[in-house]
Amino acid sequence: MPPAVPCSAAHASAEPGATRPPPVTPSSTARAASSPFPTLPAVPSPAAGSRSTSTSGPFKPPARLRGRLLLAAVAKADARFSRWGTVGNPVSDADAMEPEREGTERHPRKVRKRRQAPNKLVGAAEAMKASWDLEESQPEAKKARLSTILFTDNCEVTHDQLCELLKYAVLGKSNVPKPSWCQLFHQNHLNNVVVFVLQGMSQLHFYRFYLEFGCLRKAFRHKFRLPPPSSDFLADIVGLQTKQRAGDLPKTMEGPLPSNAKATINLQNDPIIQKYGCKKVGLTRCLLTKEEMRTFHFPLQGFPECENFLLTKCNGSIADNSPLFGLDCEMCLTSKGRELTRISLVAEGGCCVMDELVKPENKILDYLTSFSGITKKILNPVTTKLKDVQRQLKALLPPDAVLVGHSLDLDLRALKMIHPYVIDTSLLYVREQGRRFKLKFLAKAILGKDIQCPDRLGHDATEDARIILELAQYFLKYGPKKVKLNLEALANHQEIQAAGQEPRNTTEILQHPNTSVLECLDSVGQKLLFLTRETDAGELASSRNCQTIKCLSNKEVLEQARVEIPLFPFSIVQFSFKAFSPILTEEMNKRMRIKWTEISTVYAGPFSKNCNLRALKRLFKSFGPVQSMTFVLETRQPHLCIQYEVLEAAQLAIESLDGILVDGTCIKVQRPVTELTLDCETLVNELEGDSENQGSIYLFGVSETFKEQLLQEPRLFLGLEAVILPKDLKNGKQKKYCFLKFKSFGSAQRALNILTGKDWKLKGRHALTPRHLHAWLRGLPPESRRPAGLRVVPPPFEQEALQTLKLDHPKIAAWRWGRKIGKLYNSLCPGTLCLILLPGTKSTHGSLSGLGLMGIKEEEESTISGL
Repeated sequence: MPPAVPCSAAHASAEPGATRPPPVTPSSTARAASSPFPTLPAVPSPAAGSRSTSTSGPFKPPARLRGRLLLAAVAKADARFSRWGTVGNPVSDADAMEPEREGTERHPRKVRKRRQAPNKLVGAAEAMKASWDLEESQPEAKKARLSTILFTDNCEVTHDQLCELLKYAVLGKSNVPKPSWCQLFHQNHLNNVVVFVLQGMSQLHFYRFYLEFGCLRKAFRHKFRLPPPSSDFLADIVGLQTKQRAGDLPKTMEGPLPSNAKATINLQNDPIIQKYGCKKVGLTRCLLTKEEMRTFHFPLQGFPECENFLLTKCNGSIADNSPLFGLDCEMCLTSKGRELTRISLVAEGGCCVMDELVKPENKILDYLTSFSGITKKILNPVTTKLKDVQRQLKALLPPDAVLVGHSLDLDLRALKMIHPYVIDTSLLYVREQGRRFKLKFLAKAILGKDIQCPDRLGHDATEDARIILELAQYFLKYGPKKVKLNLEALANHQEIQAAGQEPRNTTEILQHPNTSVLECLDSVGQKLLFLTRETDAGELASSRNCQTIKCLSNKEVLEQARVEIPLFPFSIVQFSFKAFSPILTEEMNKRMRIKWTEISTVYAGPFSKNCNLRALKRLFKSFGPVQSMTFVLETRQPHLCIQYEVLEAAQLAIESLDGILVDGTCIKVQRPVTELTLDCETLVNELEGDSENQGSIYLFGVSETFKEQLLQEPRLFLGLEAVILPKDLKNGKQKKYCFLKFKSFGSAQRALNILTGKDWKLKGRHALTPRHLHAWLRGLPPESRRPAGLRVVPPPFEQEALQTLKLDHPKIAAWRWGRKIGKLYNSLCPGTLCLILLPGTKSTHGSLSGLGLMGIKEEEESTISGL
């Protein structure tokens, strides 16, 4: 799915909770016509000695009664709307019922009179909740909460982005930048952070055994995809690997090299020598291969997350004399993540051929001036947009151009461009275990130049691009052996110096972009708790400022977690499970593709032999995008087989058309009945009840101007948070369906009533598939529907495991451990930020993406109780 478009704050309004109101039936509509709002009974004043003796302010019923009265008001208002067919001119909350000023005394009877005003259907129901929320929104009642919409393209959150959130959760905005992919409000009201890691599990596990993971999927509203893990997933998410990759070494080196520095260097085991040898190499040998570009997350053609990226015209043949161009970009932090603010391109010889400031498309949250050098004053007069620099860069580069950068994947993603011929100096000058040097260190160690001086505001992109180009030219001129001897000697000397240095001050550590979670905790005098099995401890277990408890089994990890988690502000609890075998993985993937194809397919009929086929096609296409539609002639009377692109369209067709009369014949609309669809009805109900789908609706028949029309009516769609508009992967055009995300189920239900009414004339229902699931399913290779009569039998390993009910079978493990972790989550104290991470798997046979579930304990309680 494309990134969600966050809506104006004007849409936000106090809404009912996540608990669903009862459906509006004809009888309830008739009852609602006579009295649009409930009459509150007179409540006697509190007795002396009761907990509340204040008589000022509006009448506030008990919490349990409040919820029932609110739902009754909403249901009756909705019934009135359906009777009228549309909503007239709803008034604002402030017009319907003014919040009481402090110290103003009013009686419940006067409040009831205002609620019964006949012209204020929407405003009164909303204002009732607003008046209660007004009292509960005082500073002492603030609670930490997460934004509903994640700002990630393709719903994938990288390990570095996950680390951003964890650091921000520990320290808050005064010390570290806000996470670029989500919003955490009132961080200072968080009590604890707990991360559960289900090692060996992936997104495939979660959706293959979706029903078994019931406790977890109902408890967490926020879900996102994770890339396949590296060799040490935990080190990545707490920032240990980032520090190593960045070569976080002291800034300068003074004095001669130690006499024994070069003698300690082992060239045979060095990654540069192992890859390139000791002799000089040509330019083409230094280019990253397509596989390396995929491994290091470079944008590549055909990848779902790169569908809107622009291709350079570089398609010429590459030779050792092809032209090199140094590239460096500066970014700022916006509401959609990191966006480009400056680009510099330097040609061979050091001539700067392009240096442009760029105005981001979205609202800027942080200019990152200490790194970019960009300020609000500098960027205010700029009119150049991303598309302008894309066009200019595409025109400048010759067909055989080679781009050189330092962590070039980030620059290309900021540019939203794809280039096939690249050299990355952070990988060209790589260290052991995949660690990387900083550009500043390489400039001093290799070229003897000082850059990014502390007395200068931010980095100079042109200077950095020139240094990057010179580093590549130096490597080509002198060869790997000389590079390695100089580099390693300098690095060793700096590490020796670092051992005798005083520690850097806390402020410098925290402001450093490669600060780890452990350093953040250390700065506030706290430790990280790490619970794991002894055989899966990894690098984190031996880190300073980490209290590690090694256990013999998952059961022991769980028992220790119950005792130890309350004692630590930040805990990581790791459970280990046996990953799918390659054969079982392929079988699971195949079955997932077939299952989603089949549950998105419907059969309709019987039809008469003289039926109007064109009218039938038009009818079935009115519910959603159709992938294929075929006539079935094997039966006595013709039937239609329709395969929809999205599950919501298939479900809407079944709900709308099953049992209707067509040409005098009652038709049946149903899914195919196979082993994989036998529990389809249960699956659809569970998907609709998924906490992430609460408040989301699916609509079909939207035009290209639908979003503009929607935003012109903010008072009709209170609580609207995001408009998700899918695009066609081939032509980039907006599709005819969309998803709307609201703050609550009640808001979504009212919007659905309006949008499917006579004024908007759209088809729609509540959503069934969250954004990250759309993105994942779209990435799976297409699978045609199985021919009739073909049986899908579980492979012998799984069949045997199911028969003997082995506890380590993935289906049993999903059900068993999902419940156990769910119970442990319920025991956590309110205000705990909790993440459930299924890291994914990576092997020589292939990789599986991971999945993250996220929530704050108190924030999610209303959702859990409603379910």
